[in-house]
Amino acid sequence: MTGFSRRSVLVLGGSALAAGWARAGLAQSSVESSLDVHGMSAFGDLKYPAGFSNFDYVNPAAPKGGVFSSVPWSRAYNQSFQTFNSLNSFILKGDGAVGMDQTFASLMVRAADEPDAMYGLVATSVRISPDKLTYRFTLRPEATFHDGSKLTAQDVAFSFNVLKEKGHPIIQQQLRDMVKAEANDDATVTVTFAAKRGRDVPLYVASLPIFSKAYYGKKPFEESTLETPLGSGPYKVGRFEPGRYIEYDRVKDWWAKDLPVSRGAFNFDTVRYEFYRDRDVAFEGFTGRNYLYREEFTARIWNTRYDFPAIKDGRVKQETLPDETPSGAQGWFLNTRREQFKDPRVREALIDAFDFEWTNKTIMYGAYARTVSPFQNSDLMASGMPPAEELKLLEPFRGQVPDEVFGAPFTPPVTDGSGQDRTLLRKASQLLNEAGCPIKDGKRRLPNGDVFRLEFLLDEPAFQAHHAPYVKNLATLGIEASVRLVDPVQHRARLDDFDFDAAIQRFSMSSTPGDAMRTFFSSQVADVKGSQNLSGIKSPALDALIERIIAANDRDELRIACRAFDRVFRAGRYWVPQWYSSSHRVAYWDVFAHSPTIPRYAGGVGAPDLWWQDDAKARKPEQAKPEPSKSGQAK
Repeated sequence: MTGFSRRSVLVLGGSALAAGWARAGLAQSSVESSLDVHGMSAFGDLKYPAGFSNFDYVNPAAPKGGVFSSVPWSRAYNQSFQTFNSLNSFILKGDGAVGMDQTFASLMVRAADEPDAMYGLVATSVRISPDKLTYRFTLRPEATFHDGSKLTAQDVAFSFNVLKEKGHPIIQQQLRDMVKAEANDDATVTVTFAAKRGRDVPLYVASLPIFSKAYYGKKPFEESTLETPLGSGPYKVGRFEPGRYIEYDRVKDWWAKDLPVSRGAFNFDTVRYEFYRDRDVAFEGFTGRNYLYREEFTARIWNTRYDFPAIKDGRVKQETLPDETPSGAQGWFLNTRREQFKDPRVREALIDAFDFEWTNKTIMYGAYARTVSPFQNSDLMASGMPPAEELKLLEPFRGQVPDEVFGAPFTPPVTDGSGQDRTLLRKASQLLNEAGCPIKDGKRRLPNGDVFRLEFLLDEPAFQAHHAPYVKNLATLGIEASVRLVDPVQHRARLDDFDFDAAIQRFSMSSTPGDAMRTFFSSQVADVKGSQNLSGIKSPALDALIERIIAANDRDELRIACRAFDRVFRAGRYWVPQWYSSSHRVAYWDVFAHSPTIPRYAGGVGAPDLWWQDDAKARKPEQAKPEPSKSGQAK
């Protein structure tokens, strides 16, 4: 499985605030009649009161020190799992280094035990106008950059405006409803939003990195570079070698280390990421202790290869930790910009040709369940017949969307597990014929007479085994399918340019989805280079339902709108759904400790932010025992 970063789909979002808005009477843009608050969320619900000491899920007494090392398991914007050639991770150009977000502070940070609440980091408080279109943040006077220079409101305003103008297209899209950011003075910055802005846009803004205006006054922001930018976060860039590894060193006198939102976090002196081009080689690196922590995404490796000496003698531990967050979507996304994929009957035929049951049993050791929805593993996913509340949202689109939208949502068929389900392949062939794609001279033809060809784009060999049986079934249908394995840089460039037939993507929606929905599903980004709308979806119904999701006034309205959206999206057959797991499989050299309860919304297992080195374990003689030199050498 592949995935976007726990930080890539930022959960964003103001009822502690709602009461204040209600008392204010008529809507107005001035913030003067409002009160300063210490946090905000999508619907105003906050768990932690003003003056709280630390988040409940951290160990405030966790020791500082040691090294956390891993291969990247999440990414955002222009980052890659396999390589990097730039230290600018917030633009389209280049392949940004994973982990650069740790070097920058933001106005506010997420609480991992709440769906979307955020509390002050650089900002000590925020004042929100009654109409929720103006946010005035008051900054902490102690906030500084790593060179000791003061972090001011001018830096904040510069950062938001430059990201809106020159940032990665995903960032630009999510800042569409931010009108401007202005520094009132050194200590206060006002951010203005457009009417009907996305519910989560203010919280997305509050989560963005803050750059030094003075630093970028001498350098172009939009350029890919290996020069270390000036940051203000808990870590700064240490040693690195492009494409091989990068280290981040803890800032021991960090100005925010004793704040409630920071206490108990950022415990390692060094966080290091190793880069490999092959999962099997990366696993060998782990057995050789080339890095210390690994989240395992390959069921074959988890079930067959965790029997090396360090596992047997207890020097490496394995854990399976529950994942209660939305698992999101993973699958082959079909590029509907290309003629052969424009007909939904063709796309459904491709779904029918994939035998998940055989693949899961034979290749993945039965470790996964079938993904059917972008809201998988959450209460936002549609099921059964639509109730009255959903029908009310769907009725305006009757005649514009398939009739099945008004019944049970589409679910990929369950095969007989043989690897070549003849019933489903006959159905797929019939669908192709109906779409004007007949068999002629032993080959499936497109309506214009060209041979039907399909190329799967890959950037790592570990997925090749999953494609082989699928390619075989497509050949049975007369489709010339092939797999193209390219290097990570070329893979990123081809996705950004939409130069592919079918490509694997995994993304997770927030528990409170909002404006980020536009970046994956809306017509307005379908032709924007670097967009996450890989399939090129252009559906007026989906566009309208996205706006209903964004405009939801409470969580009940949000659930109803998401379920209605889910029905329409699944009826479009834009992807061939793959699989998901409701748990995290992790292995690590036994030198770490973590809280017994991982917060539900941590987006993973909380590593490395909420883990720490156990000095007693690290000092054990057996943990210094070297592994055979053959391990971890190739990259």
